[in-house]
Amino acid sequence: MADLETETEDKIPFTAHLEELRKRLITCFVAVGIGFALSYGFKEKLFEILTQPLISVMKEGETLIYTGLPEAFFTFLKVSFLSGLMVASPVIIYQFWMFVAPGLYDREKRLMIPIVFLSSIFFVGGALFGYFIVFPFGFQFFMGFATETIRPMPSMKEYLSFSAKLLLAFGLVFELPLVLTFLARLGIVSVAFLKKNRKYAILLFFVGAAILTPPDVVTQIMMAVPLMVLYEISIVGARIFGKQKKAPQPDAETEGAGER
Repeated sequence: MADLETETEDKIPFTAHLEELRKRLITCFVAVGIGFALSYGFKEKLFEILTQPLISVMKEGETLIYTGLPEAFFTFLKVSFLSGLMVASPVIIYQFWMFVAPGLYDREKRLMIPIVFLSSIFFVGGALFGYFIVFPFGFQFFMGFATETIRPMPSMKEYLSFSAKLLLAFGLVFELPLVLTFLARLGIVSVAFLKKNRKYAILLFFVGAAILTPPDVVTQIMMAVPLMVLYEISIVGARIFGKQKKAPQPDAETEGAGER
């Protein structure tokens, strides 16, 4: 009977954990839904802004096309969803950190507000880096294969899939300094560990960039190089905000022996 009670007590925290996760996910879905509804009213303008880096490198008379009857409609829906996701990103990041918070100490919980704020800034900053820096160079590279007999005809669906993947990828990878600094604060990683594994991290950056970006060297390098810079920023953040090791305390017997 005692064993049964103990087993029940062990299951209750797990059930409460799932309930907390459900509430956090519902909040995230509601936030994305509200962002989607607001964005849908400006869907044409949003798509125009999203396609501006490509339009700027296209020749006069060239436009995007859609090859299926419902393609334009579903593309505008996806654009609105992507915009809603960006708008709701602070709420999503906040819910994630609040879900993690119960497992933290009180002094670590006080870091939640600045972490949520900085997470939003880094995510949006990564997406803007992809839009303003990577997109122009990448599209210039791809459009450069056009000749007198070969003309590019990008479709709305393909462009949205390509650009959304890159925007989300850059937004997520720019969270690297914050994640590593937070892990250093918890004592999971250290400055020495980050320095020692720098070469492996660089290898992973190029492998990850090859997976997340199109199969061309230009965009891969333009993702891998910022990741290397962000990794160095992470080391600085870990040095400043990381968990400091306490100096070893001398034994009482040793102190007594020294006094005698």
